[in-house]
Amino acid sequence: MEDIRIGAAQFEAHDADKAYNLSRIDTLTERAVADGAEIVSFHECCISGYTFLQELSRERLLELAEPVPDGPSTRALTELSLKHGVPIMAGLVERDGDRMFNTYVAVTPDGYLAKHRKLHAFISPYIDSGEGFTVFDLLGCRCGILICYDNNLPENVRLTAMKGAEIIFMPHVTCGLPSDMPGRGIIDKTLWDNRLKDPVSLRQEFLGPKARGWLMRWLPTRAYENGVYAVYTNPIGIDHDTVKNGNAMIIDPFGEIIVESSVLEDDVVVGLCTPQKIEVSSGHRYLRARRPELYAPLTEPLPDEWETGTKPGWNLSDPEETNTG
Repeated sequence: MEDIRIGAAQFEAHDADKAYNLSRIDTLTERAVADGAEIVSFHECCISGYTFLQELSRERLLELAEPVPDGPSTRALTELSLKHGVPIMAGLVERDGDRMFNTYVAVTPDGYLAKHRKLHAFISPYIDSGEGFTVFDLLGCRCGILICYDNNLPENVRLTAMKGAEIIFMPHVTCGLPSDMPGRGIIDKTLWDNRLKDPVSLRQEFLGPKARGWLMRWLPTRAYENGVYAVYTNPIGIDHDTVKNGNAMIIDPFGEIIVESSVLEDDVVVGLCTPQKIEVSSGHRYLRARRPELYAPLTEPLPDEWETGTKPGWNLSDPEETNTG
């Protein structure tokens, strides 16, 4: 791995307004490059919008979705990459024949590089889950991608690290969701609307268990236990019927936050990732200390009394409910 400066962005996306969302990617990429970024990363489905997808019919989703890499949004993203001279990563709804995927695309000034299809898609019954891990080389670094809920399962991050990933890009649309966990739940939209007059009340919500406090229970652990850099992106503000807290950040292989946004608006933060931390991290040692001969039960199905499948915690009480994560 080479030293690399990475930008992690947050912005308030507009539902189904690809032109607007690409304009924000343009502006924030320019800011990131001015701060020294050599790669810029954006959140899950930031080109299309995300939470509103739960309300769309299959026909409307197919209209919104695009092929990758030959669709107009991937081409536009590549043009922005060429304009600013850095690789850019962003999310959209991909169409592959009659199938659709929640997809994250990496492009460089030279063109399309890679894509990852979310392994645990659930925003819509019409969007399929991906079937493989994504690792690729970029600017002397070995990179991986896992989208939102993919990162909640330790196995996904571990396998991506085992495939050689040194930096894992983790685009999200999360926080501010119903939950049985004490202190968690939705964030009142009026707090966001009143953020200029009363930023303290909103910031308290963003820092508490509804948002950042919940992230801190597990997100740094994924970086620490695997000895990787985690590049976390998340929207800020209104995402359809929810309020998101941003908190774009980069976490090092020790589980320490090296850079993070705390502003209540669109933003991008840039952090330096270096190979020396990986080499001495506990997680790097843990990968070598594994005893695979003990782990066969991990690949076995759960007992029949267990209901299997992707079911986020807020979704357990109402199997018909669909929401974000």
